[in-house]
Amino acid sequence: MAVKRKISSSKTVGGKKAVAKSKTARKPKAAAPGKVGSDKSFLKTVIIDALGDMKALDVKLLDVRGLTDIADFMVIASGTSDRHVRSVAQRVVEKAKEAGFRPHGVEGQQDGDWVLIDLNEMIVHVMLPRVREFYGLEKLWDMTAVKRAARA
Repeated sequence: MAVKRKISSSKTVGGKKAVAKSKTARKPKAAAPGKVGSDKSFLKTVIIDALGDMKALDVKLLDVRGLTDIADFMVIASGTSDRHVRSVAQRVVEKAKEAGFRPHGVEGQQDGDWVLIDLNEMIVHVMLPRVREFYGLEKLWDMTAVKRAARA
């Protein structure tokens, strides 16, 4: 956690000492996403590390560029229980914020069966294995180079 310190200054105005309001020094913010070319790879690393820290199961990174305009990558991971799914999703959000990437939205945290985190260039799905199997997002979005060439 950042250490906060009080900064105050005083000036002499008309022979009297005037004290300016105290300001709290804040931790500098990270660069906004999209300004640096390696931001996407950095975001991928942050997300994969957060999922690994919380022991998410069967993590898959899908490149969906050319398939949709909503994101460049999708990450799909599983949790062992609804509590684990919520914890994993919460850790991803925390780590993304610490790295300077603010989520546009988080859906499904109340139920815990499937939590979706929208990080602009990347969408993260954390779900229970039975939900993941039922919806089959990997089959829907996974396009290898051969399949992409055949589709074009």
